[in-house]
Amino acid sequence: MTQASALYRGGVMHRRLRPRAHRLNYRVFWLLLDLAEIDGLDQRLRLFSRNRFNLLSFHDRDHGDGSGAPLRPQIEALLARAGIEIGDGPVRLLTMPRVFGYVFNPISLYYCHHGDGRLGAMVYEVTSTFGQRHAYVIPAPDEDQAAGLIRQGAAKALYVSPFMGMEMDYAFRGHAPGARLDMTIDGLDAEGLLITAVMSGERRTLQDRTLCSAALALPLMTLKVTAAIHWEALKLWLKGVRLTRRPPPASEPVTIQRRARESRFAR
Repeated sequence: MTQASALYRGGVMHRRLRPRAHRLNYRVFWLLLDLAEIDGLDQRLRLFSRNRFNLLSFHDRDHGDGSGAPLRPQIEALLARAGIEIGDGPVRLLTMPRVFGYVFNPISLYYCHHGDGRLGAMVYEVTSTFGQRHAYVIPAPDEDQAAGLIRQGAAKALYVSPFMGMEMDYAFRGHAPGARLDMTIDGLDAEGLLITAVMSGERRTLQDRTLCSAALALPLMTLKVTAAIHWEALKLWLKGVRLTRRPPPASEPVTIQRRARESRFAR
């Protein structure tokens, strides 16, 4: 059987347009983990483990509701609330692993497929440096499912950056991962495009050799991501970008949409 799980090496680009232009790039790698394959990967790979320490590891409690309960039932419950049924179709999670036990994922992506391979829905799991997490559950339009095309939007529901307010929408564009990974996330407000984030990478076979190569090329990657977030925040502050007030958290940590939609701010 062909393994769906893979490693993607690439980078993230952030570009802010207002009120001060600001841009950053950093190299990262992600694991695309078919939720049905994780235990098998744990048994086969020496440098990867599930729910225990290793050079690279995946812990269920780093995702979903944080309880450590299996993720597949959690995702199925969210999809059911959105009226989405994928049957026994695969759910594949794109995320950064723990590196020497440490991880911080600003965003993790769940690609939820029907049994015939069509993309049925996306779950965008966003985590803030304030320790809060929010999931956006959005169906894929019928006309986009066969091509694995992603064209979705959602109103911002989690306070992520002290330099951006809450009156924003996200617009997601990309494809289900194949030979390459591509995902663009635009942040829009009443004045139009405010910020763009682009995730891109190339697929590698998930084996000990490629895991070791990625870890050596980007040692302590997840720690550096956290450090980079705070460093870039300092630079924005020095540029004179004003801080915004942190609001109370949303009444529940999930946004459920029953249909894909464009941003209300799109022009």
